[in-house]
Amino acid sequence: MLKSRDVSLCKPQYPWWLGISTVSPWKSSKICMSLSRYNPQVDVNSRIDELKEKTTRVLMSTNSDPTTTMKLIDTIQRLGIGYVFEEEIHEILEKLTQGLLDDSLYTVALRFRLQRHNGLHSNPEVFQKFMDANGKFKESLSEDIEGLLSLHEASHLGANGEDILSQGNEFTTRHLKGSVSQLSPKLGTQVLGSLELPRHLRMARLEAARYIEEYGNADDHNPVVLELAKLDYNHVQSLLQRDLNDVTRWWKHLGLASKLSFVRDRHIECFFWTVGVLPEPKYSSSRIVLAKTIAILLVIDDVFDTYGSYEDLVHFTKAIKRWDLNEMEQLPKYMKLCYMALYTITSEICDKILTQHGFSVQPFLSKTWMDLVEAYLVEVEWVRRGTLPNLEDYIENGFTSSGTCMALVHLFFLISQGVTEENARKLLDPYPKFFSLAGTILRLWDDLGTAKEEEKRGDAISSIQLLMREKNITNEEEGRKQILQLIHGLWKDLNAELVTPDALLLPMIKVALNVSRASQVVYQHSEDSYLSSVQDYVQTLFFKPIYI
Repeated sequence: MLKSRDVSLCKPQYPWWLGISTVSPWKSSKICMSLSRYNPQVDVNSRIDELKEKTTRVLMSTNSDPTTTMKLIDTIQRLGIGYVFEEEIHEILEKLTQGLLDDSLYTVALRFRLQRHNGLHSNPEVFQKFMDANGKFKESLSEDIEGLLSLHEASHLGANGEDILSQGNEFTTRHLKGSVSQLSPKLGTQVLGSLELPRHLRMARLEAARYIEEYGNADDHNPVVLELAKLDYNHVQSLLQRDLNDVTRWWKHLGLASKLSFVRDRHIECFFWTVGVLPEPKYSSSRIVLAKTIAILLVIDDVFDTYGSYEDLVHFTKAIKRWDLNEMEQLPKYMKLCYMALYTITSEICDKILTQHGFSVQPFLSKTWMDLVEAYLVEVEWVRRGTLPNLEDYIENGFTSSGTCMALVHLFFLISQGVTEENARKLLDPYPKFFSLAGTILRLWDDLGTAKEEEKRGDAISSIQLLMREKNITNEEEGRKQILQLIHGLWKDLNAELVTPDALLLPMIKVALNVSRASQVVYQHSEDSYLSSVQDYVQTLFFKPIYI
């Protein structure tokens, strides 16, 4: 987040509305058009409210047909408007615990996926009816492409130990791959998309942008739901633009990029991460806070990776561990600026949370930064000594140095309800398992996305390199394939957190899932395409409205 090593948007040019006088690569006409949709003279909000009421009536009127209701819920969530009907959806899904009138593979798998996706208990034993006497999925199911596709999507929410879902994944993958050439173009495209990236792994806002177009081209689309999705998408986009505007003004005022030659402007990249992690509009202020912390993290990352001497880094680490402004006096000027920026933003966040929860979180937040710089220093010492850690030690240190724990601790206090000092200490000491799972997934995706570039520089250690060394693998592609298998296993462990979630931690479990989704989006690209791919995503999410 978080830590994206040595890749970034570099020094991007910004649109005029960010208040920076540069030539913009973004199309200003589209930005103007997006903002004009919310001109006070145009009563778009009233239309959105009207469509919300109509969609609610449609949703509640389908209760007599569970399959139709679930299809609509799936569509609504895919279109990015699930947050609008969160209470209604939760109520409906809770009631779907009894047997279904339609017990087809498609419907059973859809119910399983929706319930587990929304944090409700769903037992994989519901798929036993589709298995033969030998405990294998019936081969006759191979003709039911829509059922296979539904099971394939559901299987990606399986946890380790849920063998029936692992079998379902293998079974559906084999038959869907074999059927693509015989399918209609529309269904074939859906199958290929699922095989490439299943729904559970997709970043919410990017999926909404993509699916709105697909849904609009469907003959049976609901025009009310579609119009609401389009208007809501543009409305949320305008909120994101304003959030980004706030982050940009803060970053410019902070002045680190102008004062320190090694600091790069990456606040747009940082904000993009926050939209992946917190896609709902209600988290506006938390996105802004998180983007600021990630921006500071990346500056400190650069200090450790490319600029600071070893002696200075040791002093810097000690100063942060003591968390005392007086410690700055022993630091060189560039480190004083970084230390002050970190101390100031942390103090502001602590004040904000003190007002919200009524107790000081400074010990919790400062500890995450202490852990982070210690992990950075460990990596520096590995390179300095020319020693290679084993893969287990690298991963244990790497999920901390990825910045994930820092981000999740901040968000725990920013978005959780019912937090007290007592339950915070209980839940955060030690950190929940899903913290390390999300951090490890991010670290491994980071290595897959940046290892080749770092290898050329000769100054970094990666999980791919260490795995190949330990398993005596000479083919790099095989090494990368096994890292992907590790990620797949970590996703299963992360899914297990959804099986019986703690009510207080459920929002954070969803955040951890989103961190893992965003990691894949950012780092799953061909070599040297990071900049163009992220810039495309930035344009899609922030500057390209959907035309009504």
